[in-house]
Amino acid sequence: MSVQAARAPTPQPPILLREIVGSVAVLTLNRPAARNSLSEAMIGQLHASLNAIAEDKHIRAAVIAANGPAFSAGHDIKELTARRTDPDRGRAYFAQIMTACSAMMQAVVHLPKPVVAAVQGIATAAGCQLVASCDLAIASHEAKFATPGVDIGLFCSTPMVALSRNVPRKQAMEMLLTGEPVTADRAREIGLVNRVVPAGTELGAAIELAQQVALKSSYTIKLGKEAFYRQAEMSLADAYRYAAEVMTENMMARDAEEGIGAFIEKRTPTWRDE
Repeated sequence: MSVQAARAPTPQPPILLREIVGSVAVLTLNRPAARNSLSEAMIGQLHASLNAIAEDKHIRAAVIAANGPAFSAGHDIKELTARRTDPDRGRAYFAQIMTACSAMMQAVVHLPKPVVAAVQGIATAAGCQLVASCDLAIASHEAKFATPGVDIGLFCSTPMVALSRNVPRKQAMEMLLTGEPVTADRAREIGLVNRVVPAGTELGAAIELAQQVALKSSYTIKLGKEAFYRQAEMSLADAYRYAAEVMTENMMARDAEEGIGAFIEKRTPTWRDE
């Protein structure tokens, strides 16, 4: 056996890195050569990591970041195209991937802890969808956002769901119909991101923002995040009715009693997360 044949295969780096910074979990997309495209494996690992974060009482917030020049270029088009040779021309696989990706995006929204995106480069199609699905987003001055599927005959219908829930209707339609990228500053103007920071500082700023929220009562954050997304889908009257019920429940919580007492007594509250 030759020396070359005896060599063990080079181990591949993990496609999703996980790090804990204090009480914040940082998930980093790590397929820089593929522009961090959301392959089947990446979608699965992101979803599994979000589920783990939901169950971990020591983690109070999460950050989704990426390595390389791109945050995420969206779905792995090469992976999808390879299934064109299936007997059904890929229909079943396409449906499987779109369903899995939609479930992962909803896991971000339904996570009972805040999720902050740290965007250092382009975020296109499903990559833009991931940013829009996060509760908060910090973008580098060099970041750009686009839903360019229309340029290749594939309207960004699933990214549209998250995008249209973040930005005004006409701005969303312009992005979807033209496929043209918007700058980080423009993304902030239309509400897709919260803050724009100098290049190279976006991850630190995202972690800092996540840590700021992590100082609050996790019970209150969980209650409030769920209520925010639920009321947004309701009529005005139903939203007020539901929000009044949530406020009443919140007022009965021990953390609300403690927080109000601390405010009156001018001291720092001690949260029990209940």
